[in-house]
Amino acid sequence: MALHTQQSISGFIATDPQQTVTERGETRFYARIGQPRFRREDDGSFTELAPTFHDLVAYRATADRAMTRFAKGDSFVAEGYVRTFQVERDGEIVDREEFVAKKLGHDLARTEYDVDRTHRHPTIQTDATATATEASRTDREAAIRRGAAPSQFGNAALGL
Repeated sequence: MALHTQQSISGFIATDPQQTVTERGETRFYARIGQPRFRREDDGSFTELAPTFHDLVAYRATADRAMTRFAKGDSFVAEGYVRTFQVERDGEIVDREEFVAKKLGHDLARTEYDVDRTHRHPTIQTDATATATEASRTDREAAIRRGAAPSQFGNAALGL
């Protein structure tokens, strides 16, 4: 099975996030973001350069959640794609681009937080349990193929 990948971006929220509504009535999250840049020197050290700034948007449920969780200065990671478009500025057509975040979260390497798992959906727990059970079964089968005795795995469920 092929590994599904998308574009990603990381940086910091450079402006206060803004919430708008699209023509279709969907929530839209917008923030100007910054990406730190560094230059590697000959001696192995790094020199910090001026950050670059870009537009980040998210829609619907992701936008709603982002509005309640992100503030200016927060470090983030996002998965999505770059959208290019044209706007008129001072009578001239200008090419612009924005990163459309399908998934958006805080950067774990730069943010400390607590995770609240009290509102998990039962289907997620069921899927996680099924995945863990399947992984355990697969690990057990692989060990048996390598020569381990089935009795080493305790009382596995047996149907008679």
